[in-house]
Amino acid sequence: MRPLSVLLCRRVEGIMAFFNDNGGYSVFEWFLRSPGIIWRCMRRLCRLIVNALIPIRWRSNYESPEEPETNSEVNFPAISSPKDVEQSRGNGPPKRAADYNRDLTPKVRQGFDRSVRESEEVVAQLTEDEDGSEEDGGEFRVDSSDEFYCGYDSTWETEDQEPRCSGTRRPAAKHNKFSSFENAAKDMQNYRHDYPSLCKMSSWNESNDQPNLKFHQGLMRSVPDDAFIKDFHNEWYSDYNRLESEHYYIQWLFPLQEPGVNYQARTLTKDEIKAICQSSLALENLLESYKLMLDFYGIELLNEQTGELTRALNWKARFNNLNSHTHNNLRITRILKCLGTLGYPHYQAPLVHFFLEETLVNRELPQIKDSVLSYFVFAVLDKKQRRSLIKFAYLNYDRKDEFVWCPKKIQMMWSRESVSLQKTYL
Repeated sequence: MRPLSVLLCRRVEGIMAFFNDNGGYSVFEWFLRSPGIIWRCMRRLCRLIVNALIPIRWRSNYESPEEPETNSEVNFPAISSPKDVEQSRGNGPPKRAADYNRDLTPKVRQGFDRSVRESEEVVAQLTEDEDGSEEDGGEFRVDSSDEFYCGYDSTWETEDQEPRCSGTRRPAAKHNKFSSFENAAKDMQNYRHDYPSLCKMSSWNESNDQPNLKFHQGLMRSVPDDAFIKDFHNEWYSDYNRLESEHYYIQWLFPLQEPGVNYQARTLTKDEIKAICQSSLALENLLESYKLMLDFYGIELLNEQTGELTRALNWKARFNNLNSHTHNNLRITRILKCLGTLGYPHYQAPLVHFFLEETLVNRELPQIKDSVLSYFVFAVLDKKQRRSLIKFAYLNYDRKDEFVWCPKKIQMMWSRESVSLQKTYL
């Protein structure tokens, strides 16, 4: 063996001398000192050769549980188009991989079949409800057994249904937003129905001095700010620190039939409502008060006839104030209620839509989103406008499984409509 080793050494020395003469000695030396790299490269090369030359053949026994089973007739696209979904509904539920997996136990397969039947029943029920809604003049019918049915919300009641304020069904615990919405719904329903409990005490609440009417006509100062309504419009305009820190003026500018934090302000009476709505001066001053607060919130009124709104030039700074001082949510709710009571109900929907767009679409006002959905939307008196706003909110809400401001049945109907619209544009 010694002469053979000597021969190999001389051969290697000859090769190294050749590379050294041609300037390639360093490369050859690096390969000799890196046996691990050479070994990994050879192993990968051998693996590629084996995979290419030796085909893997499954046994002919397809009933064996140890081998995978394929079906050449079934393809599972990465993304199902709305057209594919609609076609699958017409020909029964789409085939699932579990239907072709022989490893599933009969119990598991029964669970899959049961879920498919339930889905088909829900789709069939929605179809019947949609057909029936046309006969009802476009009204929605929601049963009290719906997961997100709220007995304090009359938005989805038909004309022949009586308002129900009990029997609200509690959803699953993970939807804890529903309880907050239900509490808000009590307050907003009481407002939309014109405070029915006040009818019993109307004689006690009525007064002859009518302070809210006199204030809006410029004949009386507010308490405790001791200012006429024109003083607020002229001296407080763009004084954002003052508008933010003071709290008593809001009840004078936007009176309601319910009390607020200022015990020196009087609640609005039925006689005052009629008188203010019949006074052009009072309505003009109310409009100026609305513009005052819109400017405070970074909003500009574009059209006094329609109530169309847009961002003001200083909207960024004012939006930051809204996000950091959420007590303004109570003020905005009061403003919306007052607009609906004192002759400007057509201003409600544009203002709510503006906030929905800024919270859900532009995402500039995330801190007021819950108030917009629970209070602002349900301050709108017009039922059709209110439904349209809720639909806009649902379609633009990220986590639709957490949307609790609408019955589940209506949500599913809107989802189907969205899918149908997408199909028409494909």
